[in-house]
Amino acid sequence: MAVLKVIEIMTSSPKSWEEATKIAVKTAGETVNGIRSVYINHMSAVVTNNEISEFRVNAKITFEVLN
Repeated sequence: MAVLKVIEIMTSSPKSWEEATKIAVKTAGETVNGIRSVYINHMSAVVTNNEISEFRVNAKITFEVLN
């Protein structure tokens, strides 16, 4: 039986929501092993001068802590 844990990370990117998601997984992977999935709970963007300047995601990262 595997034991899984979920952490929540907020990240941003000047390029896209996809890039922000990749940053979330990469950042979590620096301190967590066994990442199984990522769930995007919320997406938002910052608008500056009528243009999107920052894409933000609230990601839930699931990883295995015990197998």
